Amino acid sequence: MAKGRLIVLTGPSGVGKGTIVKALLQHHPDLYLSVSVTTRAPRVGELDGKNYYFVNRSQFERMVANGELLEWAEFAGNYYGTPRLSVEQQIQQGRCVLLEIELEGARQIRRTFPSALRIFILPPSMAELEHRLRSRGQDSDTAIVRRLQRAQAEIDAANEFDIQIVNDDLEKALRHVEAALLSPVNC
Repeated sequence: MAKGRLIVLTGPSGVGKGTIVKALLQHHPDLYLSVSVTTRAPRVGELDGKNYYFVNRSQFERMVANGELLEWAEFAGNYYGTPRLSVEQQIQQGRCVLLEIELEGARQIRRTFPSALRIFILPPSMAELEHRLRSRGQDSDTAIVRRLQRAQAEIDAANEFDIQIVNDDLEKALRHVEAALLSPVNC
């Protein structure tokens, strides 16, 4: 049986993690994307169980207390976490599991799953990151300023990761991520 592995993708909000993950899943349907649990409200078009598992704060806190999450963090006033059972089952079945998570969660994974391959996605510049955040049209100016401040702290931690990839060109960044994943020692 093939050996499964946990793959963590991290980077600041707006850097293109979600776009890279979507393309990876289209090109490599054998990859398994772990669906996170969150206490935030669904955005337009998001489905429970597909985009996230949406729960209330007390349900989330109960999951933490019961050890049901591999990692969890609070971000922008909401909790986010990775369900332990489904990830462990997929790895035991020989699948590579993708986690798209924030820095704090990635640091927890480093402690709980030291064999995970950890990839940090960087923006080409802070100016480009700000442009991307504003182009999404999802956040207020105040929220964008907060995200940019947090982004700088996250970028400062990029050297904690196994691989750093600059997303200055989506196709090029995707090829670099695929090369890391398809290495014989990885997936």
